[in-house]
Amino acid sequence: MALHHYVAVCKPLRYSVIMNHKLCWQLSSTVWLIGLANSLLQSTLTVQLPLCGNQELDHFFCELPSLIKMPCVDTTVSELTVVATFLIMGPLSMILVSYSYIAQAVFQIPSADGRLAAFNTCSSHLLVVSLFYGSGIYIYMQPSGDSPQDVIKVLMLFYCVITPMVNPFIYTLRNKDVKGALRRLLKRAILSKRM
Repeated sequence: MALHHYVAVCKPLRYSVIMNHKLCWQLSSTVWLIGLANSLLQSTLTVQLPLCGNQELDHFFCELPSLIKMPCVDTTVSELTVVATFLIMGPLSMILVSYSYIAQAVFQIPSADGRLAAFNTCSSHLLVVSLFYGSGIYIYMQPSGDSPQDVIKVLMLFYCVITPMVNPFIYTLRNKDVKGALRRLLKRAILSKRM
């Protein structure tokens, strides 16, 4: 999405040439392969850790940050190198670089309406990225035992369930028909409460 928005805002006349069908397949395949490699690497490293003591997981589901805190050996190196660098900082840095170019291009647009339209193009993606990476960074970058378990549980639920669930809703709010239907629904709800 960050590349799509970069091309749409910074190179709009070349959009159909740059964002062709082949590039979309390559980007999708790359993301799937990186996700598969990441899962295999994390699973392999986590399964090899020696567990001791109570092996009950006090979470809603098995997420890596909660599993990696169970072994009786120091997992700091595993936490920082695998999770932080590969999973969070790599994609986030690419997104931030892309949006820095977008911001430069948007601030060069002379009209306020043009700047607003360009920001509206990117706002839904920025909101989803902020929700996803904000909670993910807090969860994954916490040193062991520094945060209360209740906070971690809620953030994991937010990171793994709520963000993907609201993602389609956030993107559909850009559609004028959906906005109109939502306004009519809210007006009906407000009017029915008054009567």
